[in-house]
Amino acid sequence: MKTVWMGLIAASALVMVGTAQASAELAASSGCMNCHMVDKKMVGPGLKDIAAKYKGDAGAPAKLTEKILKGSNGVWGPIPMPPNAGVSEANAKTLAQFILSLK
Repeated sequence: MKTVWMGLIAASALVMVGTAQASAELAASSGCMNCHMVDKKMVGPGLKDIAAKYKGDAGAPAKLTEKILKGSNGVWGPIPMPPNAGVSEANAKTLAQFILSLK
C-alpha cells in the first residue's frame, strides 16, 4: 500500500511541475513577459513580488484575473498595465494561479 501512495505522490508532483511549466509558457506566449520578469522589476513588478503582495488574500485569484483582463493603474507605480484583450478568461485564471504559486 505504501508503494501505491508513493507512486501517486510522485505522479501528482509530475503533473504539478508540468502545469507550472505550461503556465510559464502561457505567460510568455500571452505577452506577460514583455513587461514582467519572474524575479525582478522590469516595466512592471516581478511576478514573485505580485505573489508576495497577495499572499493570504482569498480574493487574489479573482483580483488578478480581472487585472490581467482589464488592466490596472496606480497599483505598482505610474505606468499602467493595459488590458489583455487577447487573453481568454480561462487563460487569465490560469495565469493568476501561476503567479500566486510563485514563492
